[in-house]
Order: sequence, then structure tokens, then C-alpha cells
Amino acid sequence: MTDLSQPGGAETAQGGALMLDFGGRRERIPAGATFVIGRGTDLSIDDNPYVHRRFLEIAQRDGMWWLTNAGSGLTASVASADGLAQAWLAPGATMTLVFGVTTVMFTAGETTYELSLAAEAPYYQVSTSWNPGAGIDGVTEMLSPVQRILLTALAEPMLRPDAEGAVQLPSMEQVAVRLGWPLEKLERRVGTLCSKFARMGIQGLERNAQGELLASARSRIVEHAVGARIVTAEDLELLDAFVAQDAVGATL
Repeated sequence: MTDLSQPGGAETAQGGALMLDFGGRRERIPAGATFVIGRGTDLSIDDNPYVHRRFLEIAQRDGMWWLTNAGSGLTASVASADGLAQAWLAPGATMTLVFGVTTVMFTAGETTYELSLAAEAPYYQVSTSWNPGAGIDGVTEMLSPVQRILLTALAEPMLRPDAEGAVQLPSMEQVAVRLGWPLEKLERRVGTLCSKFARMGIQGLERNAQGELLASARSRIVEHAVGARIVTAEDLELLDAFVAQDAVGATL
């Protein structure tokens, strides 16, 4: 588990900067600075009209780095690098960045973005004797093999080695073709998967008054699965094997 008894110290944190990495673009955010992500900002995403002009703000106050969602509609998924600490940053919400590396993901329109923030002087240190895989197994064991493959198919572009900061997630129709399932079957299984994660307390998987999943639920479950390391690049082999086996069965 994370050792919370070893703070880096206020004096060290006050002098520490953040290193932002977005699709290979690296930028150092000096101590005391404010950095904005949006359109026409410090990290500008001008090619996507769904991104708020002023979306995420990174600022240092009282010796701590803070991440604020200054937007009005988009949300962000925030996770520690090991995937065991997760947060859902809704519009207007603020959280501290206390870990050595923090991963931030958000979806705007049909594009999902991922960036990392590495602290020069992290407030919390992680014990070197800690095994990060131990806590993740408890979550993955709750998934059936088919649900794990389904999650991998939904998140596939983000898991590929050539993913660079911004990817377009496949449509439900594309995922259905990839898995060789009827669209209705896929929609049922995605609904079941979202319900399972919602019961675990994962936010952003709400349904409307008619009991239908919100359009943002699919991207939210992908962000959570990738950020929590529930599915990783290693699962792509399982997906490919599943698809190949299904294709062979269809020809017999």
C-alpha cells in the first residue's frame, strides 16, 4: 500500500516543479506557476471544438500542486501511476497532486486524451517493498474472462504502443465487428459491465430516467479501466486470440 507516513515536506514541495508529458511533448511547469489546458491556452487543443477554452488548471498553492476542472461539462479521470488511487474530477472540483506521477484522462467528443504529471518533489513516497499488483488483482478477479476481453476491445487504441496522447475510441459498431458480436449483444454486455463498476462505487456511469446509459459512460469506463491498470497492453494478446478463435469457429 502507499506509505502516507513519508511526506516529502512542505519546504521540498514548495520548490518542486511538475513535468507534463502529453503524447511526447514534455513541458516543465515551474514552482508557483499556473498552467491551463484547453483551447488557446498553455497546452492548447485547438482542433477539438468540444474541449472547453479553459478546462483544466494546474496551480501551486501553499506548497502543494492542485488540479482544478474549470470547465462546465467535461470531466476528467485522475489516477496515480500504479492505478490504485483514482478520482473523478467533475466540473468545479479541485484535488491535490500528491503522488510522484499522476495520469489524467478525459474525453471530448470522439477523442480521448491522456497526459501525465510527474512531480520533482512528490508529497507522498511509495514504499519500495510495496507490490502494486496486489490491489489490482482484487478488481480484475471480479471480471469474467469475456468482460476483460470486452474492456480491452473498448480501450484498444489507448493500449496500443503507438498511442500518443490523443486517440479516437472505436464506436460500438466497430467493437461489435471486432468481437464478432451482434450490436444488441454488445450493448447488453457493456451495460452489465457498467452496472458492475457502478456498484463498486465508480462515478460517471449513471443512467437516464429511462434506465439507459449516458453517452459518456463508455468513455468513462475506458478511462477508469486504463487508469486503474485493470486492462493493459498485455491484454491485447488475449483480445487477438479471442478474435482469431472466434473467426476460426465461424468458418467450421
